[in-house]
Formats: sequence, C-alpha cells, structure tokens
Amino acid sequence: MRPQKVFLTGASSGLGQALAREYATQGAILGLVARREDALRDFVATLPNPGAVRIYAADVRDADAMTGAAQDFLAHFGCPDVVIANAGVSVGTVASEREDLAVFRMVMDTNWFGMLTTFQPFLHPMRERDPGAGGWRGTLVGIASVAGVRGLPGGGAYSASKSAVIKLLESLRLEQRRHGIRVVTIAPGYIRTPMTAHNPYRMPFLMDADVFARKAVRAIAAGSRFRVIPWQMGWVASLMHLMPRWLYDMLAARAPRKPRQPGGKD
Repeated sequence: MRPQKVFLTGASSGLGQALAREYATQGAILGLVARREDALRDFVATLPNPGAVRIYAADVRDADAMTGAAQDFLAHFGCPDVVIANAGVSVGTVASEREDLAVFRMVMDTNWFGMLTTFQPFLHPMRERDPGAGGWRGTLVGIASVAGVRGLPGGGAYSASKSAVIKLLESLRLEQRRHGIRVVTIAPGYIRTPMTAHNPYRMPFLMDADVFARKAVRAIAAGSRFRVIPWQMGWVASLMHLMPRWLYDMLAARAPRKPRQPGGKD
C-alpha cells in the first residue's frame, strides 16, 4: 500500500506540528508550510523520515507563494491525498481601537482567506486524478474552532474568522462532492498549544495536542463532515448554538476575555 501524501499549513508549531508528526509516524509523504523556515527545519529533523518531507516558507495570505508551494509539491510527489488548511492566528481585539482594524484584517486574511489559498491550487489536480477507495479523489480539511459557533467578547476577529471558515467549508463540501473531493471540518475546543498558553481563564476539557492529532487524523480518514474535538466540547457547542440570544448575552457578557495584543504583536 502506497504512503499517503499530505500537504499541511501552519506546521511549525501547535496543532499543525502535532498533525504533521502523527502523519509522519504513519509513513506519510509530507509538504509542510509555515512562515518560519528555521522552525520548520528544526521540526522536520525530529521526524522518523525527514527525506519524505518538503518544506515551504510561505505566508498563507500570499496566494502566489501558496501556488508556488503547491506546484512544487505536485511536481515532486504528485497530487496529495489530503490537504489540511491549519494555519491560523488568535488575537484579542477591541473594535473601538483604531489600531486594531489592521489586526481584524490580518486575522481574517490568515484564518479565512489563507484557507482558500491553501485549497485552490489543488482543486483541478484532484479533480483530474483517478478516484481511489470509495470513489474519492482527495480530501480537503479545514481547521475551524468551537469559537466560530457564537461571538465571544474580545474575540470578534477570531470568532468571525472561524465562523466564516465553517461556512466556507460547508459550501466547499457541497460544491466538491460531485467532483469526488471530500471536505472535512475539524473544530477544536481547547487544545494545549502555544496559542492557548496565555489564556488567563479556565479552559474546560483541555486536551494535549498529540491526543487531538490522533483523533483528528482518524476523523479525516473516516471522511467525517464535521467533527468537534474533544467530543465534550461538541455538546457545549450545540448548547451554545441553540441557546436563546438573551440567555447567551447574559452569560457570555461576563466571560473572561482573551488579552488584547495591540497591533497584533506578541
């Protein structure tokens, strides 16, 4: 059985790194994208078979750079079986502060537009390949978030971007099905990563990144349409979605906020 070919963004830390390691342990051929080339190289050196990995220093907001990375992967390995748009940023924002306008745009461009730039170069190659098991030609995976279910105070940029991601993936799932391309939405709850390390509030059902990665890879292999990980947060998300607005407003207005980072800088 030939190894899977996986193209993955945001691979230098957090969820992306955990997903890349999980696929590497399964013998996959990897194309890994991140802005920090040095971090990517250091990480790849720890994988079981670094020779089966190509790295790309690129920003997902740059459509030309992402097209170049995709073309290089296609030239060396052929069409990937799985493309995972994982790159994302989470920054506390305040709409009343003018300097945060650029942060709102940066978050949306990274989390939402960056998903499009990741998928788009592979759509035609996937459609043209021979179908595999079950008649599928490939799988697109988007990393969303439970934060996209309802707006969170101080998280207007992040919640809006992840809500847009969920709707984008839903549209793509309907559009691409007739072409034999599966679309999987993975919505993490609280996962122990550098992104959540500075949250100054309790994070229920906090899960280690490697555990998340194993569960996510299984959900992707099964072709799940929408999967919340951990499952307990799925119940929380469902309750949040169904909660009347007056009740949600009363409860969420007092919720702790993610710290604001002026200008989007750490």
